[in-house]
Amino acid sequence: MINTLIALYSWTNGVVIIGVFALVCITLVGILINFMLKGKGKDDPNNLNKDNNTDY
Repeated sequence: MINTLIALYSWTNGVVIIGVFALVCITLVGILINFMLKGKGKDDPNNLNKDNNTDY
């Protein structure tokens, strides 16, 4: 009896939705890592004038 009920259920839609969700999560984590690696460092030419500006 239980085998006939399990056979009537289709897993395809759930698997597709989980796959799309996993792909979106991986993409968002990749974008976040990309933003973190492209952050401004101390050697930025725009910041050199601000750090070494003395009025003496």
